[in-house]
Amino acid sequence: MDKIKIITPLLVLAIIFGINGFTGAQDRDTDPLKTINRINGTPSAVAVPAVKNNTAASQTSQTSSKNYLSVSPLTVVQQPKFYLGKNIKFTAKFDKFSNLGLDYKPAFRSSEKYISLLIQRPDVVSNDIPLSELKIFVERESAEKYIDLNAGDEIEVSGSIFSVALGDPWMTVDDFRVIKTSPTKIIK
Repeated sequence: MDKIKIITPLLVLAIIFGINGFTGAQDRDTDPLKTINRINGTPSAVAVPAVKNNTAASQTSQTSSKNYLSVSPLTVVQQPKFYLGKNIKFTAKFDKFSNLGLDYKPAFRSSEKYISLLIQRPDVVSNDIPLSELKIFVERESAEKYIDLNAGDEIEVSGSIFSVALGDPWMTVDDFRVIKTSPTKIIK
């Protein structure tokens, strides 16, 4: 009986500390690339995410005194924490303007000043499916110049990732330009 009185509180304490340690590990905001580079002894400045195609090649370009990293939108969606605070640039097919993500408090962009821009998923070519995981915000004044855009028009977007709320990248656009327009699709 005396053993049970001693073992029971110890078991309860072990469970409490085990659960607390587990939840603490889940709350940590660790970058897996930094951890891998630290283990391998590689400087973290050299770390560049794995790239599967040439459009996502990590290249820097000069656009209006800021250096932009040329990336694929899918790479940004797969590793949003890596791109947090970085200036990025990509080409994509325009889908539509929307109000997606506007006025969301943790990653606030006012619906009075901004409008969301949706691009098409580059990994799906059979249908026009928006890449809604990437929240892109354009100032309304700038977007009004491109009100005639059609789904499928090729655009180039340059900006910075300012948040990773909800595990998704949230981007403010610095520069937005149309590369190629496509004919309007008429649905009968």
